[in-house]
Amino acid sequence: MKRTWTIIGVSDVPRSFEWYQSLLGQPKTPPGHDYFGQILDTDGTVLLCVHQWGAHEHPSLMSPDEASPGNGLLLFFRVDDFDLALKRARALVARLEEEPHVNPNTRTREFSLRDLDGYYVTISALSVPQRRGPASRRPNERLQPTKARQEITGATSAPSRVKR
Repeated sequence: MKRTWTIIGVSDVPRSFEWYQSLLGQPKTPPGHDYFGQILDTDGTVLLCVHQWGAHEHPSLMSPDEASPGNGLLLFFRVDDFDLALKRARALVARLEEEPHVNPNTRTREFSLRDLDGYYVTISALSVPQRRGPASRRPNERLQPTKARQEITGATSAPSRVKR
């Protein structure tokens, strides 16, 4: 398996580290260094790395003056606790960039906000909300005859099984 580590340049590693831990509902821990920290999921997966601007002379992390932070980057997190994430986000910022809505492409709820350094962050529900009401059928699945329909039409054959 391959994994990417998204690393963003920030002006204050400890402060940004705590901000993202709060947003993502992670336990409060200090960053590994004053210049670098990894926000980890409960299974140890790296969710995001924050790196001090100018530390270690990485060309794209030298200074926020070279380009605006987040130019060409969208931090997009899928979460399994969307409603709690929304509450945490509202506690971190004065206003959201985008209020909660359903993304027509993913059909999941999402909202967006800016972090302490101006990065655009989108939080999306991990799964599509379940519909309430009668169960829907797949568009290509034929309805099976009901007992009442069989009596009306005289159909006596058993319903066929559809392989999936």
